[in-house]
Formats: sequence, C-alpha cells, structure tokens
Amino acid sequence: MTAVFAALELSWDPQIRGILVVAVGVAVLMGSVYLLLGTNLGTRLGFLVAMAGFWGWMTIMGIIWALYGIGYVGDSPTWHVTEAVTSESADDLSAATLEEAHDLSDWERLPADDPSRGEAQASASAAIAGNDSTFGLFETESEYVVLDAYEKGGKDPDSIWSELPGPHPPHYAIVQVQRAVEVEVEFGEAPPPAEPDETQPVISVVMERDLGAKRLPPVAITLASAIIFGITCNVLHRRDKAVTEARAAAAANA
Repeated sequence: MTAVFAALELSWDPQIRGILVVAVGVAVLMGSVYLLLGTNLGTRLGFLVAMAGFWGWMTIMGIIWALYGIGYVGDSPTWHVTEAVTSESADDLSAATLEEAHDLSDWERLPADDPSRGEAQASASAAIAGNDSTFGLFETESEYVVLDAYEKGGKDPDSIWSELPGPHPPHYAIVQVQRAVEVEVEFGEAPPPAEPDETQPVISVVMERDLGAKRLPPVAITLASAIIFGITCNVLHRRDKAVTEARAAAAANA
C-alpha cells in the first residue's frame, strides 16, 4: 500500500495541485448534493434540481462579481504609453502627436501624493527606463527626476456615474522627466536628493488610459448562467405540469 501511495505522490507543482484541489472539492460538494437529491427524487429529477440550484447560484455570484469587480475578472485599466516627446522646456510639446498635449494650460496638475500620479509614473518609468523598456532612454530610474504630471479627460471620479458602464471620454496623462545631475558620492556617505539637470532636455511621456475589460468575464458568466438556469427551470416547470395533468387524468379515470 505504501508503494501505491508513493507512486501516486506528486512533485511540487502549485498549478497541478490547485487543479486537483478544486476538482476534488467540486466533486465532493456537488456529488454529495446530487447523491441526496437523486436518492430522494430520482436520478433525472435530482439532476435537474441540482443543476437549477447550481446555475442559479452561479447567476447570483456572477452579478456580485460584476458589481464589485471581484472574482474571475478580466484585464484591469492601465496606462498605455503612446509617445515620448523631447523638448527644450516643459511647456513646449508642439512636437507631440496628440493635439491636446500642445497646450497644458487646461490640463490638471497631479500632486505628488495623488495615487493616480503614482500609477502614471510607474507606467512611464516602465516605458523609458530599463533594458526591456519601450524607448530605452535611461538605464535606471535613478538617472532622471520627475518634474510634473498632468491628466485630462475621462469621467469625473466624484460623480456617481463614474463607476457605471457606458461611453467613456478619452483620458490622457503626461509625465515629464529630466535627467538628474550627476554627483560623486564619497564612500560611506548618503547620496544627496536628486536634482534635475536644467541643461538637459525635458522628456514628456504621453499616455492614454486603456479601460481594459475587468467586468467582461463576470458579465458573460452571469448571462450564460442565467440562460442555463432559465432552461432548467423551464424543464422543471413543464415536468410539473405533465405530472399534474397525469394525476388529474388518473383521478378522473378512478
């Protein structure tokens, strides 16, 4: 017996173990419910009742997933970098492909402690710094200093309609950086705060908001589950009508 268990023992593989745990849980929970229903109602009727209960529960769960954006969801909204504009000053973005970026007077400046600015800076950093970056302008993030960040468009975050589906206005963001002043730090001393080198050009990273499809999978699950739930309920209803008619006919004949 020990040899049998040793032969069935799996090596460390979280993916396989996760699949097996879920499969065993589903088989035990659903199988036990169907066993009770099947022994009391019969094989076919028990199966229909079990399926109606399962798909009804899936419909409710899909609605909760879609409302709160949890569970099995799609891609989350992200910033998509479209271009990196190099200019002599922070106010000169005439070379930008995006026409709205030519004038920053009507853009909203993001404060340093704004979470939206942090997300935009992270996306900009991934596009301009590092070996795998899109533009490869810097080797590390310590080589530049973030000057400012702006955003324009999108829905009003303070509005109750911002979380509802529907047409979304284009949402843009700009993060401006400049190469930092190179300083020599003696051994054992802490480096001073990075300062921008005003003799270097300003790089403006232009981004557009990609809304993703976070709620698409739960909405699809909700619709599919509701359809199957409706079909099983319709089958149960027609069966009850047939049973009622058969009993009435039997009573009339008696």
